[in-house]
Amino acid sequence: MFIGLDLGTSGLKGVLIDASQTVVAEATAPLTVSRPADGWSEQSPADWIAAAEAVFDALAPKGLSAVQGIGLSGQMHGATLLDAADEVLRPCILWNDTRAHAEAAAMDGNPMFRRITGNIVFPGFTAPKLLWVQKNEPQLFDRVAKVLLPKDFLRLWLTGEHVAEMSDAAGTSWLATADRDWSPDLLEATGLSTGHMPRLVEGSEVSGQLRDALADRWGLPRGVVVAGGGGDNAASAIGAGVVRAGQAFVSLGTSGVLFAANDGYAPNAATAVHTFCHALPDTWHQMGVILAATDALNWFSRLSGETPAQLTAGLGDLQAPGKALFLPYLGGERTPLNDAAIRGAFIGLEHATDRAAAARAVLEGVAFALRDCRDALAATGTTIETLLAVGGGSRSEYWLKVIATALGTPVSLPVAGDFGGAFGAARLAMMAATGAGTEIATPPEAARVIEPDQTLTEAFDAAHDRYRAAQSAIKGLT
Repeated sequence: MFIGLDLGTSGLKGVLIDASQTVVAEATAPLTVSRPADGWSEQSPADWIAAAEAVFDALAPKGLSAVQGIGLSGQMHGATLLDAADEVLRPCILWNDTRAHAEAAAMDGNPMFRRITGNIVFPGFTAPKLLWVQKNEPQLFDRVAKVLLPKDFLRLWLTGEHVAEMSDAAGTSWLATADRDWSPDLLEATGLSTGHMPRLVEGSEVSGQLRDALADRWGLPRGVVVAGGGGDNAASAIGAGVVRAGQAFVSLGTSGVLFAANDGYAPNAATAVHTFCHALPDTWHQMGVILAATDALNWFSRLSGETPAQLTAGLGDLQAPGKALFLPYLGGERTPLNDAAIRGAFIGLEHATDRAAAARAVLEGVAFALRDCRDALAATGTTIETLLAVGGGSRSEYWLKVIATALGTPVSLPVAGDFGGAFGAARLAMMAATGAGTEIATPPEAARVIEPDQTLTEAFDAAHDRYRAAQSAIKGLT
């Protein structure tokens, strides 16, 4: 048996799978985010440990004596700062924290960063956060001995080892992505050295062994291996079987992701596409990332007084986009705009715009943002042959019809089950513990395939053109 742990922003999920990859048990523990200032987003690493303990407590009655491996998945980019005694120095600065936008812009102005990492330095990445700490909390910065990503702090608790893996490390702005190793030059540019960084492994490799005290506490055998694991999206790709060129998934979670696997390294930083290592050796992936997907729908839900399910359930058959447009930039945007200051807008409102029309505009706005990501991926030479939908937003069939039509691509909806980060982490644990290869990372069976509505293609194309024009208009207001 194998355990996968996925440390998300709003909670930690654990799954227990057997040798046939059937989910035997699962458990979750909630997490909260602190926002002490505008643009800030933080969590206490102690809360991650408490959540992991709660998940193990919930899984233990199922019987963990046959567990061979544990895999880790987690939110990317977070800066977890430890002193020489492995004590946490401050709350972790999370992926959606934009305080370091000026530092990110300054770093991105140094051509070395794009050349070595293959990516723009985004405000949410780890390196600019360290530069912010150096400038604003210098006495604390001087005490930093190790910088860990969120899931790798869980690994430290599990194994006592400082280890990271390639897919998560690629989102720090410190990794030489082609070489799959830390860059001393990039680290030096932020006042650090390779000594501040954890050891690197591949996601399917063994990173350490579960500490005996924890094994005894929850009835696991001693010697259980802990796999390298993956950043949340790379691990989700392992769970969804997106491991080869042409395979892709769209994730409708708090943020939105269009993720495509690649057999080689082909960056194009100017597109604002993320080019990262995959969680498997000698593979890479590219992502277009938007910062508000279900987050946008949840925002409109609070505004309208109806739940997201209520808003989407009564929309009926797919309709052509109306005059109302929604730009989902509630907290800035990544691909393709790379603009932390841009903010969202409703445009084209009229007397006829009712709650349903506004809800459709929100769903369409997210779909158009994902279409922008698709276009950015295409500019790098990446093609999408198969597209799988995952995440909470994929429960809305209307939304999937919008996305399929906006992108002009069939969208597969998997059979019932969770094929996300925790499941992918458990698969990586199986690879590390047994030596299994990518053959176990198969795509799930499709429950149905949602085809684009060809009769509405021109209407969606025209609406997307208006959406792109509106981008320019609102950029002038921020």
